[in-house]
Amino acid sequence: MFSSLRKLAQDIRGASLSVEAVVSQALERIEATNSSVNAFSDVYVDEALATARDRDRELSAGHWRGPLHGIPIGIKDLFLTKGRRTARGSLAFRDYVPSENAPVVERVLAAGAVIVGKTTTTELGWSGSSVSELYGPTRNPWNRALTSGGSSSGSAAAVAAGMVPCALGSDGGGSVRIPASFCGVFAMKGSLARIPTYPWSATEMLSHAGPITLRPEDSAFLFNLLKGPDPRDHNALPDDGLDYLATPLDCRQLRVAFAPTLFGRAVDAEVARVVADSLGAIERGLDITVTRSAPDWNDPIDIFETLWVAGRGLAYGRQAGNGAEGFGRGFSAVVRAAQSYELGDYLDAMKARAAFAAEVHRFFEEVDLLLLPTVPILPFAAELEAPPGCQGASEVLPWTAWTPFTYPFNLSGNPAASLPVGLSAEGLPIGLQIVGRRHADHQVLAFCRALEATFPCRLAEDAELAASRKGRGRPRHKLKNLEVTP
Repeated sequence: MFSSLRKLAQDIRGASLSVEAVVSQALERIEATNSSVNAFSDVYVDEALATARDRDRELSAGHWRGPLHGIPIGIKDLFLTKGRRTARGSLAFRDYVPSENAPVVERVLAAGAVIVGKTTTTELGWSGSSVSELYGPTRNPWNRALTSGGSSSGSAAAVAAGMVPCALGSDGGGSVRIPASFCGVFAMKGSLARIPTYPWSATEMLSHAGPITLRPEDSAFLFNLLKGPDPRDHNALPDDGLDYLATPLDCRQLRVAFAPTLFGRAVDAEVARVVADSLGAIERGLDITVTRSAPDWNDPIDIFETLWVAGRGLAYGRQAGNGAEGFGRGFSAVVRAAQSYELGDYLDAMKARAAFAAEVHRFFEEVDLLLLPTVPILPFAAELEAPPGCQGASEVLPWTAWTPFTYPFNLSGNPAASLPVGLSAEGLPIGLQIVGRRHADHQVLAFCRALEATFPCRLAEDAELAASRKGRGRPRHKLKNLEVTP
């Protein structure tokens, strides 16, 4: 596995590691593992090696591009990459080659990173699973029979499998946190617009960009480079001027709450056990008291579904030019369902979103951090959108039935991270979600960094061993239906 980004950067700059050696290690790992995990849709072997040699020559000449000089990185295939295919996980866009880079891609390149390839995603990022009719399913490095989660499927799996030390992802309903939880890595979506997104999205009120890494420290390292405005994103927040690697935090002054569930939803017994055990470790390790909480919010699934389906379905259906034709089964259903919405439905959902967000923000006037399970279930079969018998309120978005703890914080725009805190009895990673006050991204990351001593966040180092020991395995589900019977 790769060392921390900061250590890797120091070793490269100090010439104890060559860029070519580091990039070669990544490419060798991809070659050895990608056929079974399917984390990368495109790999730039020759280009990455040529860039690595250029980076080494630049260092020899005394030119250092920045903190990511020579570090290999994977880019989610939703982000524009100039001159490189950006298929967006969709047959409708499989030959699309953009003429510009997304802001996050520009920033990692400016800092000296070496892009080794594009990582898989569900079609247009529509689902929290890892099913793709263009790429095939992305598989969990811990057990190849199981899903990696999505929609940043490949980015999380690539980091977990040791293919790259970091990757870029996006999160419109949990899409960095869900796969981070399932794959045993760390990810945070910052406050809405903390990191600029482009091109424009019909769900711009939900969409976040963010890194996926092994450790919170690595995430802070990348947030320092990625945050701040870009003229192409009219929502982008000003840079807060903080160094996320050096932000001081006295955890004993924090008001930390724990919610074992939200909206009365059932939680798998193993998830509940591991998360409950982690709370004791947190209290002991940080010398704090975590209060139990039960936010009385109503599940905003109807709001989320309207904004997601009406926005993405109409926008991408028009962009492709032929409605639902040309899309995969899941997204074509979204495009068809979008036709049933009227303008009034959309405006009502926008108003309801504002009211729900206000509820969440009022809660955070009394609490600094909210802890809860990232996902209430364990990974299921890689070929499915949801485990058998799992039914939710949305027929068009079946993945929302098992992700009720992530999409609420896209609606509210709060920073939210997933930190690996343990393994199930079957050896599958389980994530704890840490949600902070709006715009308090530095506080969430500082708290997660403080937990690195308690939860070393290196579960992924054992992913390859776990997968070889468990084989393909058969997924076991204690939870058949996430709805609680009154």
